[in-house]
Amino acid sequence: MSTAADPLDEATDDNPADLAAPSATPPEHEFDPYALPPEEIEEPPTRLLDAIKMIGPGLILAASIVGTGELINTTGLGAKAGFALLWLILLSCVIKVFVQVELGRYAITHGKTSLAAFDTLPGPRLGAGWMCWLFILMTIMTQAQIAAMEGTVGQAAHMAFPGASNAVAHAFGSVNPTWGAFLSTRQEYFWAALTTLAAVVLLLSGGYRRLEHVTTVLVGLVTFFTVASVALLQWTPFRIRMENFGEGFNFAIPTAAVALGFSAFGITGVGASELFAYPYWCIEKGYARKAGKQSNDPDWVRRANGWINVMKLDAWFSMIVFTVATVSFYLLGAAVLHPQDLDPKGPEMIPTLSKMYLQPLEQTPLKALRGVTRVGFLLGAWAVLFKTLYVATAANSRLTADFLNLSGIWRQKMPHNRDHTVRFFCVIYPMTALACYYALREPQFLIKIGGVSQGLLLPLIAGGTLYLGRRDFDRRVGPTFLADIFTWLAFFLITAVASYSVWDLARNNFQYFTPARWLGF
Repeated sequence: MSTAADPLDEATDDNPADLAAPSATPPEHEFDPYALPPEEIEEPPTRLLDAIKMIGPGLILAASIVGTGELINTTGLGAKAGFALLWLILLSCVIKVFVQVELGRYAITHGKTSLAAFDTLPGPRLGAGWMCWLFILMTIMTQAQIAAMEGTVGQAAHMAFPGASNAVAHAFGSVNPTWGAFLSTRQEYFWAALTTLAAVVLLLSGGYRRLEHVTTVLVGLVTFFTVASVALLQWTPFRIRMENFGEGFNFAIPTAAVALGFSAFGITGVGASELFAYPYWCIEKGYARKAGKQSNDPDWVRRANGWINVMKLDAWFSMIVFTVATVSFYLLGAAVLHPQDLDPKGPEMIPTLSKMYLQPLEQTPLKALRGVTRVGFLLGAWAVLFKTLYVATAANSRLTADFLNLSGIWRQKMPHNRDHTVRFFCVIYPMTALACYYALREPQFLIKIGGVSQGLLLPLIAGGTLYLGRRDFDRRVGPTFLADIFTWLAFFLITAVASYSVWDLARNNFQYFTPARWLGF
């Protein structure tokens, strides 16, 4: 079986596998989380409380999801389209989970990672299958999103510590005045570089578990903070009315927001990157290992169905978490930024986003809390984006290692060989993204690049998942009829939204390349 990467310290029953890069020294007896040894078989939990203790892969996805898509792209979509695309945000959050569950089911019943499964699809091959090559192309494109995270974290840090930014610029200026002048106009550069370096060091040191508890609390706090901010809008001039919700369910896409809407559909909720990554986290958590190898044994059927139920609980619980956060960010953008024609982009992205939280307090008795609110937003934004940067890099490195092994470009025969490959990309990806931000310095544009690439691949992932489910169907552990219907519905809706968006983008942006234009009409 082709594999991706080991968990980084160890996968426990109560916690997701550590996401940092594993130790460089191969252990005497290497543990391979992608193997299915019979001694690892374990009965699934039968009580809800025990099952809740076993969730984890979905929470890792939620940590990745509540990041650029929500804080930047979703609020930007609300700022540009108002409430009109609320239906698209909810659809994006809910519908793709059905595909996620089927990918998790396949991983548990067959013990294969997503790339190993998609590698068996019929079609052209060049070492690896066509879907694997599309994945690596998408991963390269989504480094633009990572670049946006690094730059936006730099903006947040500069706003929180402007004095330190000026001191850094002055220090460089004392060495070379040109350097000082440059950094004084790009003060987030230093913080973006420092953030990237910190992420690389933590990825290589295995220190994520120490940070995970802190950032999880901060993510929870910023989500709660955002929900509370939406509630507070009802006592401000920016209050949300029932007619706004009616506007949000007209099921139309404003022409000016098509590109951003397509990007948001690709990023918000479970995006293509998260769909690819979810089976890896399910396997590393131990769901497939505890179920054991597929067989005709009725005991295997019982165990597999039990662990599939745990996986479904994991997926839908995480959906509730990231949907609440996503909708809250969108409502703030639509209610506060849209009426003022504010668009969060460029070097002023974080200052613009902070107005969602600060301006509604101006004309309320809570005006005195503006200072605390500002600090809370900046710390929360840093935590959300840094955590997403960290988890996304860990996932991308695993999947890239799996791709290289499948394609034969970089074979990894042993778990420690795989670990070395993962460590290599834990350095390459963040550094490449940082260079990308320095070159473009436009977070929202970078997010659109990554979002569109994910949106284009979503129909193929959904279609490939359905094909694998039909080809390798096992009625004993297959989906219910209703679940199957919803998965097909997800495929058609994802394809419809993607197709319409591509057509509209082509119509509006490539009109100058039509034959009529060439002929002079």
